[in-house]
Amino acid sequence: MTGKVTSNKMTKAIIVTVEKTKLHSKYGKRFKVKKKYAVACDDSSLYTLGQVVEIQECNPVSKTIHFRVSPMVEA
Repeated sequence: MTGKVTSNKMTKAIIVTVEKTKLHSKYGKRFKVKKKYAVACDDSSLYTLGQVVEIQECNPVSKTIHFRVSPMVEA
């Protein structure tokens, strides 16, 4: 999943907002759905607000953190 960094105020975690488009089952209209995820990282100061990151699911790190920042492959 990819999303934008919304908050980097925690020391070892960031908040990432993932936006998806869904289709209404009856009317067929497309609409956006946003969800925030708490994501584990080594140092949150490396990430700036609005930066696009890729996250992947992992074993629970804490009560709310179930995702990690996956390393981006530079082309």
